[in-house]
Amino acid sequence: MKKISFLFMMLLGMWTLQSCESGNKTDHPDTEEHAEDANEDKKSGGAEDDAEFMVKAASGGMAEVKMGELAMQKGMSQMVKDFGKMMVDDHTKANNELMALASAKNITLPSQPGEDYMKKYDDLNKLSGKDFDEKYMDMMQKDHKDDVELFEDAAEDAHDADIKAFAAKTLPTLQMHLEHAKTGEDHTDAAH
Repeated sequence: MKKISFLFMMLLGMWTLQSCESGNKTDHPDTEEHAEDANEDKKSGGAEDDAEFMVKAASGGMAEVKMGELAMQKGMSQMVKDFGKMMVDDHTKANNELMALASAKNITLPSQPGEDYMKKYDDLNKLSGKDFDEKYMDMMQKDHKDDVELFEDAAEDAHDADIKAFAAKTLPTLQMHLEHAKTGEDHTDAAH
């Protein structure tokens, strides 16, 4: 009888542990998806579109900071290291402004980059030397092309005047980053 009770308690304990673990795997409150769901419950129509823009901007901005820090550590050329520092400085500033705006507008933002950005980060982190430099600058060019399009759309179409103003104010910095990324990619291709 004691053996049966002991086995039952062990099985119950393992089942409880597994339930807790599986709950953690599917419910990450810091993800883009969770932020979008939370905003969907609070917002409708144009406000929901504005919230979606802010979630994407936050996720992308945090990713640029993480990848910039990586470039400062692993970049082979000084140009890549300097570009990484610019990403950290400029995107940290924009992220802070975005967080303040989101708080004022009662919009939930993720506290970490989305899964697609983390995969890019992990792939980049596996590289070194010229391979790292080339991949990083290529990623920055592609990411900033997407960022410019996202912010252009919000600067024109956002329903909230403050969100529209934030997008318009941030857009020139992103356009400058795109131009630097294009030039930097050309330099890394020519240097290697």
